[in-house]
Amino acid sequence: IKLHNLGFPRIGAKRELKFAQESYWKGDTSREDLIAVGESLRKRHWEVQAGFDLVPVGDFTFYDHMLDMSFTLGNKPQRVAGFHGHGLDNYFR
Repeated sequence: IKLHNLGFPRIGAKRELKFAQESYWKGDTSREDLIAVGESLRKRHWEVQAGFDLVPVGDFTFYDHMLDMSFTLGNKPQRVAGFHGHGLDNYFR
């Protein structure tokens, strides 16, 4: 028998990503703080799944999987077409 899951909740056991996003959107914390929370969650989730035989990849997103794919394919909304800031700011615009 192989141990596998179909994805891992990206938001964190205590909704850490949700709170980090809201704090970032309000301007209470920095982009680097938000990125650090994302990195910490990904690391923790990989460690929890370390004993699995098969582990899904690409299951983390800061907000929306479809938006991630849209940006990956270069299909960006018109409102961000001319924006040249940090990619994460562009993502949340």
